[in-house]
Amino acid sequence: MAKRFSSVESHKIKQGVFLLLLVLIITVVWLALTNMQLFAYILLSIAVLAILSFIVWRYDFLLTLKEYERAVVYRFGKVVRVGGPGWTFIMPIIESFKIVDLRTHTIDIPPQEVITKDSIVVTIDAIVYLYVKPDKQSVINSVVEIKDYEKAAEEFVKSTVRDVAGTLTLSELITNIAEFNLRVLQQIEKIAQSWGVTVEAVQISNITLPKELQDALTTQKAAEQQKLARSQLADAHKLEIEAVKAAAEQLSDKALAYYYIRALEKLGEGRSTKFFFPMELTKLAEAVGGTLAAGAAAKNSSELESLFKKYKPALKKILEKK
Repeated sequence: MAKRFSSVESHKIKQGVFLLLLVLIITVVWLALTNMQLFAYILLSIAVLAILSFIVWRYDFLLTLKEYERAVVYRFGKVVRVGGPGWTFIMPIIESFKIVDLRTHTIDIPPQEVITKDSIVVTIDAIVYLYVKPDKQSVINSVVEIKDYEKAAEEFVKSTVRDVAGTLTLSELITNIAEFNLRVLQQIEKIAQSWGVTVEAVQISNITLPKELQDALTTQKAAEQQKLARSQLADAHKLEIEAVKAAAEQLSDKALAYYYIRALEKLGEGRSTKFFFPMELTKLAEAVGGTLAAGAAAKNSSELESLFKKYKPALKKILEKK
């Protein structure tokens, strides 16, 4: 692109060129008056070369455009063509140009505070991906229809995010991010087409909730998890009790007596263990200790008698501790 000068530098250059031209004009006039035509021709040629050199140095006349670049060329302020890729010739002084980049541009939208439908303030970050279409009319529109399409897209997305978020509750906003992105994309596409710009995607990169709301949601979630854990534990106990009940219903009296006495034997292994027995068990133990050998065989079956005989020492030991 053309080299830029400050107003002071430009003024000094103009003064220098004016003085040079003035000196050349005076010299040419003097030589003409003295019939020194040869010297006048030489000086005039030098002046023309100097002017041409200044124009070439001051203005770009040959552009080298990359594959993803295009140049919108103006002649006296009017668009005449689109140059590129490759070499594009520009007529100095009467033509100017504006280079357009056709690559996808990523626009990071600054965090925006928005108010949801249920009056909750959240902060939303967004990213926009867009590019200028490669056809000539789109390239021209990107510089003629809009001054800065990137800045315009950024501002439009900011306002659209606020508007769309205002129609959704916080729960809807968090759970329907894809739908939110689509609605914002549809809104910006409506105006981007006239700029010659295609919007590839609009992505919400982050939604930040107020700290107080985050703490409240965390507490609520923890309470729900605790409630669920207690419910599952209660269900497990219920199943366990039902399983024990079902198993107990299938046991005979003899089997129950067997397991009961086995439990007493385990409990009696400690030195300082104390037990509280039902009256029936106490009487049964006394009977085992005194009269089991004489009359138990007549009252009970042979299997039950052998069971009591096996655990007679344990029962006596328990009774002595008691």
